[in-house]
Amino acid sequence: MSQTQDQNAKSMSIIVTKGTLDWAYPPFILATTAAAMGVNVSMFFTFYGLPLLKKQLDLQISPLGKPDMAMPMMGMHMKMPNIVAAMPGVNAAATTMMKNLIKKKGVASIPELREAAVDSDVEFIACQMTMDLFEFKKEDMIDGIKLGGAATYMEKALKSDINLFI
Repeated sequence: MSQTQDQNAKSMSIIVTKGTLDWAYPPFILATTAAAMGVNVSMFFTFYGLPLLKKQLDLQISPLGKPDMAMPMMGMHMKMPNIVAAMPGVNAAATTMMKNLIKKKGVASIPELREAAVDSDVEFIACQMTMDLFEFKKEDMIDGIKLGGAATYMEKALKSDINLFI
């Protein structure tokens, strides 16, 4: 892309605040789609979204507090009451079911989407305050991330055509 094209390109910033398996999909799908459309994308990972930048991902899902979560099972969509979701082992079972559904339906995994974002030159910014707060080390994160704080995000957001909070 030439410098003139780059200067005229649209831009998008995304604040990524959640790191569960289900909440990891929206920011990565939107980022990779926008990048494929020529949009300059910057993702700012903070609080519980920051672990999505770790080299070793351990993404899980919890049906607790998600009354709208209905999984396709036995030819229908089954919802799980909170009382069941609070039982030991349910998160692991829900995570396994979701990962199997993702694989069965041919949906890209989060590691695949993250790699596609890297390959598409999406900028990843790790919140320095959150890194310090949760005692994460940069060497535990994927290569190529930048460190920054709220001011770094604001610089990006003020110049962006689209700002998303996920």
